[in-house]
Amino acid sequence: MNKDILVCGVGGQGTVLASKLIASSAMDNGEVVHSAETIGMAQRGGSVTSHIRIGNEVYSPLIPKGHADMIIAFEPAEAVRNLSYLKKGGIVIVNKQPVKPVTESLQDTGYDGVEMIEYLQKKCECIVVDAKAICEPLGSSKFFNVAILGVAVGSGKLGISKEWMVKQIETRVNAKFVEKNMQAFEAGIALKGDF
Repeated sequence: MNKDILVCGVGGQGTVLASKLIASSAMDNGEVVHSAETIGMAQRGGSVTSHIRIGNEVYSPLIPKGHADMIIAFEPAEAVRNLSYLKKGGIVIVNKQPVKPVTESLQDTGYDGVEMIEYLQKKCECIVVDAKAICEPLGSSKFFNVAILGVAVGSGKLGISKEWMVKQIETRVNAKFVEKNMQAFEAGIALKGDF
């Protein structure tokens, strides 16, 4: 398998755990994996980007622009900001719920993510996911990172099987949160009928 997957969002959304689950799923099944993260401003709600490259023909952890097979975006503006990495025919899976930056609270710019989603839908194949709708029954938005992985697996375009991912959730997620994360993952997979 050869796949380039970019995971992006803002600090506190669980993007790093999501990327580690993807990478470990592939590695555990014999794939060569390179990954890199930019998380400098993560604690302040800044941008977080993870590059995951799977395959024997990969010699650098960073995805070149125009080569990502999939972008998994936890926030609409971050999806647009990273869109140049997507290859022609690639797919974006994006959360429609925006994370408003500090500038929004200071200036009331009206940012609600709608414009970003519309732009993405014009530019590429795009699966829009409602984090609030998925996570409300689970009692916390903290499970969205695993739910969006369920969407990616359910799309059939991630290249990682449900069984591979389940094994990683069971072994890499804190034991007291495994059950809720499994529910989130299944909820994400169940959305495949919606796209």
